[in-house]
Amino acid sequence: MCRTNQTVSSMVLYSPGRTSSYPEDAPKKGLRYHCLGGGDEVGNVGIVFENEQQTRLLLDYGLAPTNPPRYPSEAPKVSDAVITHSHVDHLGMAPWLCSNHRTLLHGTALTAQISEMMWYDCHKVSSIENYPLAWDKRDIDTALDAWRIHDFGETWDHDDWKLTLRKAGHIPGAAMLDLETPQRKVLISGDFDTRDSPLTKGAKPRKVDTLFVEGTYGGREHPNLDEEIQRFIEHVQRVVDRGGTVLIPAFANGRTQDVVMRLHKYLPHLNVHVDGMGKRIAKMQMNHPDTLRDPAALRAAWSWCRRVSSKSDRKRALEADVIVSTSGMLQGGPSIWYLNRLRHDPKNAILFTGYQASRTGGRQLQNEGTLKIFGKDTEIPLEWDTYSFSTHAGHKEIVDFAAACEAEEVIVYHTDPVHARPPLAAALEKNGHIVHNPVNGISEYLGEDFSRSH
Repeated sequence: MCRTNQTVSSMVLYSPGRTSSYPEDAPKKGLRYHCLGGGDEVGNVGIVFENEQQTRLLLDYGLAPTNPPRYPSEAPKVSDAVITHSHVDHLGMAPWLCSNHRTLLHGTALTAQISEMMWYDCHKVSSIENYPLAWDKRDIDTALDAWRIHDFGETWDHDDWKLTLRKAGHIPGAAMLDLETPQRKVLISGDFDTRDSPLTKGAKPRKVDTLFVEGTYGGREHPNLDEEIQRFIEHVQRVVDRGGTVLIPAFANGRTQDVVMRLHKYLPHLNVHVDGMGKRIAKMQMNHPDTLRDPAALRAAWSWCRRVSSKSDRKRALEADVIVSTSGMLQGGPSIWYLNRLRHDPKNAILFTGYQASRTGGRQLQNEGTLKIFGKDTEIPLEWDTYSFSTHAGHKEIVDFAAACEAEEVIVYHTDPVHARPPLAAALEKNGHIVHNPVNGISEYLGEDFSRSH
């Protein structure tokens, strides 16, 4: 979701040739890469690859809905971009790209279908909150026409490069990019997870020379999943047994469906209602069963839960055992409507299933016990807890994946440079990989031409 608490009056307007960090000169030799964003930060991704023949490719072009929001540097003229998946930090700036450069977007069918909803939601929130964007609603149509769809495992040519999408785990439709040039085999993870989730099978390693790997969870291990699920189930049942309702704020694209599937599997006797954008995304996912680990399980869970579709449904949901609703960080959406009514009964509880970013409603509730409702800080005297159902690879999964890929060199991107990357880089180097730490705005080369940047 494209959300922020900050009111910003200015627009983000790129001025060609003035706001880009990308160098004007072509690479002299080998394969160069340049992070417009997402190099030494989480999200906000945009990576340009180019060789001496000026074959050029962009991987993702997103924005980070932080406070203040962050945008990648202006992309140079590029004919083709690969979009790994349908989260805003990877595709939020694609409408600008397509409108200004007539760039073609390559990705899976599900990513393309969900992109329309994500862009319209981002634009809507920008209008409500005066959130700065470099594109407007008209550019969405241009971007939708720019999609070129590829199945997993299908190889296509980009000059003398061969490109193939591989399943990344993370969310349905998410892809890793297999980039094969005459000189090197490169794998770019996008957001990935090697562990299976209710929705997707984990990513599989491939033997490559160079691995670009996201380091979101560098230095951090995920808790034991079976123990985390058991703790979650027991907490939900405990609240229901005392006569309360559990509100689960959940991200629309992936987490809502994961949570509903877990509730259906472990607590099928409960009355569970689902609200928000996750309902539409679930329908799209079911229309692309090839992206799912168990299509029948998602269909069964979705038939079992009650989908809120009217004002009367929403009122009835207040009597449910569990409400799963967007937004996952309590930044608006139906979850605020429910919380404003559930807060008066201490038997109710809030269970977070995702990270609550700084200066979001969820973080404010966790830190201060209050939440902005209709612009006013409102006390929320309810029990709450957090459960880790992340679908990003943890530290161990990243290190093991790099080893299984037998990568000579590993580039750690999409990572916090202070806390996450140093321990991850150290672990990868201990395993014998040459590790590189990209910095936004600095060009580097792969292989023997790569200038090391520890």
